[in-house]
Amino acid sequence: MGDKVRRSTYRIKDLPSHRKPREKLEEMGEESLKDEELLAIVLRAGYRGKNVLELARYLLSRYGWEGLSRLSIEDLTRIKGMGKVKAATIKALFEIAKRMNRKENTLPVLDSPRKVVDLLWEFRDRKKEYFIALYLNARNELVGKEEVSVGTLEESLVHPREVFRPIFTIPASSIILAHNHPSGNPEPSEQDILITKRLKQVAEIIGVEILDHIIIARDGYVSFRERRLI
Repeated sequence: MGDKVRRSTYRIKDLPSHRKPREKLEEMGEESLKDEELLAIVLRAGYRGKNVLELARYLLSRYGWEGLSRLSIEDLTRIKGMGKVKAATIKALFEIAKRMNRKENTLPVLDSPRKVVDLLWEFRDRKKEYFIALYLNARNELVGKEEVSVGTLEESLVHPREVFRPIFTIPASSIILAHNHPSGNPEPSEQDILITKRLKQVAEIIGVEILDHIIIARDGYVSFRERRLI
């Protein structure tokens, strides 16, 4: 009988309902769980004499998340209660977190008109014209994006102040202009060309480069740089 009582706390499913991390997660959300409860869900089971929550608490108190992430498979399997499956699961967990963090911290590189079009593809079917400024650092990485105006493209709507204001608060060294044509035809109008020339003149005074102006439409796109219009 004594062995049965001791064995009843080795696994999550054998814990009392109010102490089961998985049930707590389902009822209250993952944000409500303590660190050891999250780790206990990953570990799934403890070992004879230490239930899974106790094992998780021990690992975090001794190593912390950072220390635990640095342990090798061999290091992990030397810890009592940590077999190869648990060790591999933990290593996979930290690798997923690392890759997610790397992806989130990677800035898009806009070094071709096609990449700009892909980034702004959603605007091709908009019923109104959207004028957008994309701000790049010295490596052509996107560090800012501004919807400058919405409506029929006119010189009065696209004011240089609104286009260039963000460069004083973000580390931008160049700008790509873009707007959509609801008509579906991406060919630039005289107004498009005039606005681009005006903004380019202001950019030269400020000391920032306008790399391109791209028009996006259902029938394709036009790059001012490719057309030698800028």
